[in-house]
Amino acid sequence: MKKILKILLAIVVLLVIVMFAVGKKYHFETSTVINAPAEKVYQHMNSMKSFNEWNPWMNLDPNLKLDYSGTSGEVGDKYCWSGNDKVGKGCHEITALVPNQKQSTKMVFKEPFESDATSDLILTPEGNGTKVTWTMDCELDYPMNLMKLMMDSQMEKSYGSGLKSLKAISEK
Repeated sequence: MKKILKILLAIVVLLVIVMFAVGKKYHFETSTVINAPAEKVYQHMNSMKSFNEWNPWMNLDPNLKLDYSGTSGEVGDKYCWSGNDKVGKGCHEITALVPNQKQSTKMVFKEPFESDATSDLILTPEGNGTKVTWTMDCELDYPMNLMKLMMDSQMEKSYGSGLKSLKAISEK
């Protein structure tokens, strides 16, 4: 019995050490090159409605409820969503726009857990095309920060799928 308790205690101590070593801040980014000028790519990201044409999370719930507010294509353009367990509930708002260069947003997640994150879509010239870099930054409280150890692969799937869709509609 003492041996089992020692093993359990060692596991708990190891988890606590890992939890603090991992830290709270999380940054993810990925990019792709789109064979289209920045002006054309920007048309698909300069408003929340155009963003949602290729947003990878829109496909996770066929009954997703969206409520748009603010002025489309301007800072403050926003949508709130409510859906199944895969998408939860929250809001996504444009916080900065630099025409043909950048879109910055803030996401507030309400369900399945409360959290917030910031995200940027950055356009830079790349040969005859446009490099699109999509970033996300957030801070995860302890012990939720342990999710960081598995988040990159999930984020790459989601963001990679979104960028693939953005590429497809921008290259038409």
